[in-house]
This record gives sequence, C-alpha cells and structure tokens, in this order.
Amino acid sequence: MIIIHAEMKVNREVEAEFLDSVQELIELSRAEAGNVSYKLLQDTDKDDTYLMVEQWKDQEAVGAHNTSSHFQAFVAKAPKYLTAPLHAQAFIGQPIGK
Repeated sequence: MIIIHAEMKVNREVEAEFLDSVQELIELSRAEAGNVSYKLLQDTDKDDTYLMVEQWKDQEAVGAHNTSSHFQAFVAKAPKYLTAPLHAQAFIGQPIGK
C-alpha cells in the first residue's frame, strides 16, 4: 500500500473557495480504481494548514491518479489557494493485524 501525506498551507482569504474546489478532487479520487482512502484533514496546531491523507493499492494506482484529469485540474488551480508550495511525502505501508 502507498500512503501519501500532502500538506497544504491555504490562504485564509480564499479558504472557503479552496474547500469547495477540493471536494470534487476528493470525490473523484475516492472513485478511482486502486484508491483505498482519500481524506482532507485540518491541522489543529497550524493555522490555515490542511493535510491530504491518501492510501493507494499500489504505485500503478498512484500513477493513474497523478495523470487523471481531476487531479491535473486541481494542481493547475492550487497556486491560487496556497501560500507555500505543496509538501508531499509518500510511504510504503502495510496494515498491522491485532
């Protein structure tokens, strides 16, 4: 499983517009083959900071997502919303059984 954390620092003046815009990305990404989970979380310690937490079946699913029209459309709009470059980290993970 591939896990991606994408931290976004959002301009508070356009925060409401960002939240509206990102909903389409979330919905369409969740519907993709190979998506396990796709969630946007608001950081409670850092103002105006959000974390997209993504889980994908494999690297092929990540590649398909990164080239999807909805992801590319959001990437094109992102500079309008962000006050700093998006910071993404990818991890390989496996569920731990009880």
